[in-house]
Amino acid sequence: MTVFLRSALLTMLFVLASCQTAPPVQEMSDARQAITVAKQAGAAEYAPADLREAEGFLQSAEDSLSTRNYATARYDAVRAKTKAIDALMRSEAMQDAEE
Repeated sequence: MTVFLRSALLTMLFVLASCQTAPPVQEMSDARQAITVAKQAGAAEYAPADLREAEGFLQSAEDSLSTRNYATARYDAVRAKTKAIDALMRSEAMQDAEE
C-alpha cells in the first residue's frame, strides 16, 4: 500500500510539474502577432503608451523565457497581447474620430 501511494504521489507531482514547465510557445506567438497588427494599424502614432507597454511586457516575457521561468513568461506574454489589443483598439478609434 505504501509503495502504491508513493508511486501515485510521484506521478501526480510529475504531471503537475510538467504542466508548469512547458514553454509558452502559443502565448508568445499571440503576443508578437498582436503587437505587429497594432503597429500596422498605427499604434506607434495613435496609442504609443499602450504599444510601449505591450512591447515591455513582451520583452519581460522573453527574458523570463530565456531563464526558463515559464509561468512568468506566460503571464507577461498574455499581458503583452492584451496591451497590444488595447493599442489596436485605441488606434482604430482615433482614426475613426479623425474621419
